[in-house]
Amino acid sequence: MHVVLPGRPEVTQQHGYFHAGATSAIVDSAGGYAAFTLFPENTEVLTGEYKINLLAPAVGDHIEAVGTVLKSGRTLTVCQLEVFGVQEGRRKPVANGQQTLIPVNRPEQ
Repeated sequence: MHVVLPGRPEVTQQHGYFHAGATSAIVDSAGGYAAFTLFPENTEVLTGEYKINLLAPAVGDHIEAVGTVLKSGRTLTVCQLEVFGVQEGRRKPVANGQQTLIPVNRPEQ
C-alpha cells in the first residue's frame, strides 16, 4: 500500500525536512491499510507496535510511504515499512521499519 504526503510547511521541522512525526504517521497508515486488505470481513485494524529507523533527512517534493505484508496470521500481521523522499521523480530511502497489527471486531451499529 502506498501513501503520499506532499511537502508543505505544516509537515516540516525547523530545518525544512519532513518532520519525523509526519513520516511515522504516513508509514503507520500504509502498513495498516496493507494489513487491512487481508483481514476478515467485519474487522478493523489496530497497530500493536512499530519501529522506525530514520535513515536520512526526509526531503523532496513529497514523501511516499510503502507498507508490505510480510506475514498475515489469524491474530498478528507483520508488515515491512519503507519511506522515500521523492524529488523530481527520483526516490531516495529516508526511513524503514517493521509493524505488528491486529484485527479487531467492528462494533455493532
